[in-house]
Order: sequence, then structure tokens, then C-alpha cells
Amino acid sequence: MPQQVDVSTIINFRDLGGIPLVGNSAVRPGLLLRSGQLDRLDPQADPAVAALGIHTVVDLRTEHERRERPDRLPDGARLIVADVMAAMAGMASQQGSPENAAPARLETVLGNPATAEEYLGDGKAEKLMADTYRAFVTSESACHAYRMLLTTLAEPDCGPLLFHCTAGKDRTGWAATVILLLLGADVSAAEREYLAVVPAVRAAFAPHVERFTAVGGNPDIADAILGVRPAYLAAALEEMHRVHGDVESYVRDGLGIPDTAVDRIRARCIA
Repeated sequence: MPQQVDVSTIINFRDLGGIPLVGNSAVRPGLLLRSGQLDRLDPQADPAVAALGIHTVVDLRTEHERRERPDRLPDGARLIVADVMAAMAGMASQQGSPENAAPARLETVLGNPATAEEYLGDGKAEKLMADTYRAFVTSESACHAYRMLLTTLAEPDCGPLLFHCTAGKDRTGWAATVILLLLGADVSAAEREYLAVVPAVRAAFAPHVERFTAVGGNPDIADAILGVRPAYLAAALEEMHRVHGDVESYVRDGLGIPDTAVDRIRARCIA
């Protein structure tokens, strides 16, 4: 089972340590950490943060998200920016429809019920999310971002690494899935970890949903955008298998990570 730490100032924080892998092994605790945005982090007020010894933070968010809610880094940590949705968010901004980059623009998407209904009603939200997950596998900015994440993880001085986005469920969820599969977790274990964030995400974003529905917003749209659904992860996995065949080929050929770097990641992260 994952090793969980009570870190009150980090949204949706999880340690992947303890997740079972093939060969009666598991992910080594304290090295692979995931979360939502770090804008509320206060290491002085939360001693559990300091105890983690986080050395590297990989921020998967867009420029807009980073500007609106900058990370507050743990003492001594370095920041790596790896914008998964740079291409998607940029295109949406040019088209004047930020709903097309919904995972990166939660406040905008849930800010106007009429606009949300126009762009995301009648099942369009679910289709958008599935298409976004497929783009995690194939878009140039996503491949660059996940390459940066894995390359950083392979560095000798990486130390405990925390990777995050805003809610810690979509971009972060795919990152966690790829890492777990690469380390030797089976698909069911990776899916369990993906779905395990549901309570934390619901709690963190309940105020957004309440404000949206209070002014007439469709709760089904909010649930589709903020939901953590097996169908979304399945869309990314299907795209990975369609384009690359398996996770090792995706990492090697799609992300450009050499086998030597994968070997270093496995040596460090498998207990």
C-alpha cells in the first residue's frame, strides 16, 4: 500500500511508496511524491513537509496556472517547469475558448454556466477529457514535459521528487501511471492509484462546484471536468498502445528516454 503522510498544506498529496510491483517488490517510499498545486505550502507551519526532504519539484502546469498560483517550494528544493499542456492551452487562448484546455482552466470553465453548457454540455465534457488524455501521449508539449520529468528522475542528485499539476489528478495522474507501469506495476495497481485521489480532489474543489451549481451550473459538467474516471485513463492507455505498443516503447521512442536512464530510475525507485 502507498505510504501516506499527513501534510496539511499540500493539496492531494500522496507518496507512491509501497505500491506493489512485479517480482514481490514495491515502490521505494519517500522518493516519488505527487500532489496538486503548492500555492498553500508552508514548510514552517507544517513540519511534515520538512521531514520529507523534497529535493526536486516538477511543475506540470501551464504558464497561466503558474502565474496565478505560484508554487511555494519546500526549503532547499529546486523547481523544474514541465508544461504538459503548453500547446493545448496556447491554441485555446488564441481561439478564445479556454474550455478547450479545461484541466488547466478550472476557474474559467466553471465560472460561467451558460458558456460551460455551450462548450461542455451534452457529453462534450467527457469527450474533451478523453481527448485531452490522448493528447498527454502524443502532443509535442506533453512528450517534452514527461521527458523532462523522467530525465530529472534519472539524475543522480534528484533526491525525493514531487510532481504536481493543479488538482493532481489528470496530468499528474498520467505521470504517476507511466512511472508505475515503467517500474513494473500491473495496470490494475496503476488504476487503483489513479482512482485513489477521488476523495482529496472532491474535498479540494468542492467550493468551485458549489459556486458553479449555485448559479445554475450543470453538476454533470462539473463532475465530468473534476472527475477521476477510469474511462479517461483508459483513453490514454489505449492511445499509448495504439501508437507505441507498450509503456517501454512509449518511454523510449515517444519520450526519448534511453534505456540507461530507465535502469537508473528502476534501481533507485524499486525497493
